Amino acid sequence: MADLKLIKGDITQFKGDAIVNAANTGLVGGGGVDGAIHRAAGPQLDIACRKLHGCPTGEAKVTPGFNLPVRFIIHTPGPIWRDGSFEEPKLLRSCYENSLKRAVENGCQTVAFPSISTGIYGYPLADACQIAVSAIRRFNAPLQVTMVAFDETTYRAFEKAMG
Repeated sequence: MADLKLIKGDITQFKGDAIVNAANTGLVGGGGVDGAIHRAAGPQLDIACRKLHGCPTGEAKVTPGFNLPVRFIIHTPGPIWRDGSFEEPKLLRSCYENSLKRAVENGCQTVAFPSISTGIYGYPLADACQIAVSAIRRFNAPLQVTMVAFDETTYRAFEKAMG
């Protein structure tokens, strides 16, 4: 079972094996956490992402960490919230599950996640936190997982979801 902890901070500063990027399906640096990771990792990340030819929503692909203090960046495009009837919960759960699988496949022991889909993609924060915590806690692997909340609102929502 994955061990889960919560911190408030900047995911680009996380020191460990991998961080997860809340990417877009084109894997091109966008706004929010995606843009911050692309800027911090350096221009090599854009080159590596182009070679992956995108990634479907809910799936996950891996690149090196480049200028970040991690070995790997796991890119997962989260669902854009419409109204919950377009498989958004299932797709969001898949983001976490597939990212954790990629971490294990790459020999990671530590991985950090941002809050996926809760920024410009508009996923309701409390619901997204419940899905994230549930997916991570159910994942059967000896991983140290850190949720990195960028702001106080997200931190409190994850704190509540974690009980």
